[in-house]
Amino acid sequence: MKNSIFDEINSSRYVLIVTHKNPDADTISCGLALSNYMYENKIKHKVFNNEKSLPNSLNFLNRFDKITHNTPEYYDLVIYVDCANKQRADIVLKEDIKVINIDHHKSNDNFADINIVDDKKASTAEVLYNLFEINDIKISKNTAICFYVGIYTDSIAFTTPRTDANTFKIVSKLLDIGIDVSYIADKLLRRDSLAKYRVIPKILNTLELINEGKIATIYLEDRWLNQTGATISECDEVVNMALNISIVEVVAYFRIIDNMIRVSLRSKGDIDVSKIANNFNGGGHKNAAGLSIKSVDIPSATIKVVSSIQRYIESQTPLV
Repeated sequence: MKNSIFDEINSSRYVLIVTHKNPDADTISCGLALSNYMYENKIKHKVFNNEKSLPNSLNFLNRFDKITHNTPEYYDLVIYVDCANKQRADIVLKEDIKVINIDHHKSNDNFADINIVDDKKASTAEVLYNLFEINDIKISKNTAICFYVGIYTDSIAFTTPRTDANTFKIVSKLLDIGIDVSYIADKLLRRDSLAKYRVIPKILNTLELINEGKIATIYLEDRWLNQTGATISECDEVVNMALNISIVEVVAYFRIIDNMIRVSLRSKGDIDVSKIANNFNGGGHKNAAGLSIKSVDIPSATIKVVSSIQRYIESQTPLV
């Protein structure tokens, strides 16, 4: 969408950039990519996230320290990045404010005045990068680093089905701008806390295999965070660790956040976990999705989610 998005940005007095709750690197890096552009062009703005604790692995991104969990008193344009719907962002906005949505998730929630959604992309960072490119917006090194982090992480290191030739073309152009992938890898992947390695074994010890090992469940207890000093975000990669078990086809990872059970779903091959998440008003992608359940009873929530997974698998099994 040439010009219109950046016309809106440049004509606004104050822009509020909204990232989603329980943030991942794609939403944060996209918010910061826009923030760096706006800062460099003297456009007043804030990046909002409702969590008081953000992933420390991303704190090397320029302007990370400027992210706020307080809503500004005034803003006249809101840009959602990687949010899919308003509920995922967890923010109450003023009425009659123009809203732009930039995403790579399908959604039936048409909450924005302008929707820029491409569900064929591996990350929202790719969608946002393409907006910069078609509008001939110069990309600074700080913004390029944000784009790379979003693409790398949401494609799970370029391994998801939506990773394509265009993904690598974008990365090549980011390299031409001068990003240092070795530096980014050190900052993003090689700064784990000791607490993380103390809590992950506790989570993996909860592993249960169901349906001849096709379905795996794991969960996190709050007390383990207190015992080890780890943060919730440091535990997130455990869901992919469980999926790496050869016989496992689907993983459900449960933890309690803000008196609700958050469930991360991951899958291999043709199992579409976004359809399972949709049964609980969640969403996501074919091989990575999430949902929330209004409860703090993990065993009960596990039964509900596993039953939904089993029904899905049975519905996909051809009759002999």
